[in-house]
Amino acid sequence: MGRGTEATRGGWSRRRFVGAVAGTAAVAALPAPAAAPGRSDPAPRPAAKSPVAAPAAPRPLYLGTYTSVDGGGKGIGLAVYDPETGRITGSGTLTGVADPSYLAVHPDGRTLYAVDERTDGGVTAVRPADRRILGTRSTGGAGPCHLSVHPGGRWLLSANYASGSVAVHPIDATGALGERTDLVTHSDPAPGPGQQGPHAHQFVTGPDGGHVLAVDLGTDTVYSYRLDLGKGTLSEVAQAHTRPGAGPRHLTFHPGGRYAYLANEVDDTIAVCGYDGDTGRLTIGAPQSTGSRAGTTNYPAQIQVTADGAFAYLANRGDNTIARYAVEAAGARLRLLDTVPVAGDFPRQIALSPDGRLLFAANQRSGTVSVFAVDPRGGLRLTGEPFASPVAVCALPL
Repeated sequence: MGRGTEATRGGWSRRRFVGAVAGTAAVAALPAPAAAPGRSDPAPRPAAKSPVAAPAAPRPLYLGTYTSVDGGGKGIGLAVYDPETGRITGSGTLTGVADPSYLAVHPDGRTLYAVDERTDGGVTAVRPADRRILGTRSTGGAGPCHLSVHPGGRWLLSANYASGSVAVHPIDATGALGERTDLVTHSDPAPGPGQQGPHAHQFVTGPDGGHVLAVDLGTDTVYSYRLDLGKGTLSEVAQAHTRPGAGPRHLTFHPGGRYAYLANEVDDTIAVCGYDGDTGRLTIGAPQSTGSRAGTTNYPAQIQVTADGAFAYLANRGDNTIARYAVEAAGARLRLLDTVPVAGDFPRQIALSPDGRLLFAANQRSGTVSVFAVDPRGGLRLTGEPFASPVAVCALPL
């Protein structure tokens, strides 16, 4: 969420406060064979049934929350969803993880990672198969709000919002985390209008795999680093600046690898960016509309792009919609189609299911997760009543 000074009271940051202000098979008949001369007709044969696909097995869904606020959760929410209907069924809570507001999974699917969004920030590794916590490591900063796993599976990247820094941790063969290998604080450029310091909001790997990009709301900058894949250290190679006061929050790459889309939280815009995988350099284009209604205070949050690169979706907190965009010119252009009501309040995060047929929206203030069916033309249809989940700030479908 986060704009303005990052103040904490009892572990409750302004970034979190902004979001919490309100709570039968078909049967095919086969023709009977003709009777042989001099014989009676054969006994009727039972009709053969067409093959029917078995129902798809339920898939795991993990839910992030805040544990230190009134009405919050007790840990990481555990659930399953029907990949055909989108129906969610709760299956308990994995306790012992403090304020797990953002979640990510290892490429092999066996280990789950959560930020501990507290003043003394941490990242925790969990093995869902036996609900075992593998340990927590310090991020070296305050209020970590985002993490991701490098596609190679050896490094965990995390962003400390309150202290404006990014961290790298090694991942061992068991999925557990080692001691931090690097920590970089964003000290240049100076904070943007209305900001008192840097606020790292996201840390992700570029399509080339060798560069990692940090989105900082406080300095209106996206930092590009080269990641040493052997040592886990960072070397800054480029900076990309938004217009002053834009407050960049979340970056998502087009599957083609040459373009990305940047959500600017503070000035309520989205921008198309060019990306050079050889240098790691990002070039930020002109701001565009999020589709929010005039007079509505809106904070665009997270962007998702379909696997075929044809459509993009943006969560609008405040307007409480999901903006739909057609992606054109091989990723170089976004065209706003419309906005779809999210059926909840303050959609903090959205995620597509691995097969791309469902879109999940975690609605922080209403404490719900909405599920939409995604049609081949990019349309969204609410699948049913939203699933209740306390202070829902992240939904991770596997």
